[in-house]
Amino acid sequence: MEVITVVGSGLIGRSWAMVFASGGYTVKIYDNQPGQSAKAITEIRKQLEELEEAHMLRGQLKASQQLNLISSHDDLAQALEGAFFVQECVFEQLEVKQSIFQDLERLVGNNVILSSSTSCLVPSSVFSKVHNKSRCLVSHPVNPPYYVKLVELVPHPETVMAVMDAAYALMTKVGQVPVRLKREIDGFAVNRVQAAIISESWRLVKDDVISVKDIDLVMSEGLGMRYAFIGPMETIHLNAPEGMEDYMKRYGEGITRLLNSFGPTPDFSGEEAKSVISEMLELIPNSQQHLSARKERRDLLLMSLAKLKKDH
Repeated sequence: MEVITVVGSGLIGRSWAMVFASGGYTVKIYDNQPGQSAKAITEIRKQLEELEEAHMLRGQLKASQQLNLISSHDDLAQALEGAFFVQECVFEQLEVKQSIFQDLERLVGNNVILSSSTSCLVPSSVFSKVHNKSRCLVSHPVNPPYYVKLVELVPHPETVMAVMDAAYALMTKVGQVPVRLKREIDGFAVNRVQAAIISESWRLVKDDVISVKDIDLVMSEGLGMRYAFIGPMETIHLNAPEGMEDYMKRYGEGITRLLNSFGPTPDFSGEEAKSVISEMLELIPNSQQHLSARKERRDLLLMSLAKLKKDH
């Protein structure tokens, strides 16, 4: 059986383990905190059984069969034995990731692909202390990866095309939807687009144009309805009688005018942020009880949407 090692047993690490096991791969989970990877498997068992009961389990194998493919390890060298692909999932601290990849490079052969789940650190920083950077890349999932299948594949400047191809093939095989970035850029693609949406949404609330509740409805009941199935480029291509070129002839000048009217980047932590945050807390208090309930609702809705997309 082909082996994939997941380094880090938090939410993203557990999700990756479940995704890889759903594709029939043997998965070894490593955590440097003794006993943590074993606890992760207990949580994974619970999730797999719930998914099976809800008929939302990914892959062709039963929950028990997938669970049998996953093992926990407190010893890194043991966890890496036989692996052809390593997915690092530790917290977003550059020095920690750099140190882990130094350890990984010492323990695996040159043909093993080293992948990071970082969401905001560029590959040239994450892998700066690795000697053989040609087999390194970022595989950035969208949270939660089990329900939201997109994964951004971001190369280091020295990453060879064969490694990008192999990662793309692996992600496709396990049911993810990979996209390739041609080069590294701060924030990758997902976070750059998300930041633009957050920035203008925040400005509109702060400038008393619209409420927090209503700006969220603009996305969830408006733009998001389309974007769940087609992206912004296809949206504009379909929104004019003769396609994208026609759309830009009709609306390009107006889009430019709007973009030029956008204000400066908001201050997300200063005094002006207090009213926006206060409005959000009136809708959903930041207690664990309320946040957990909304996250559970989010995941159930994403699960249902994933099923709908799969069936169509």
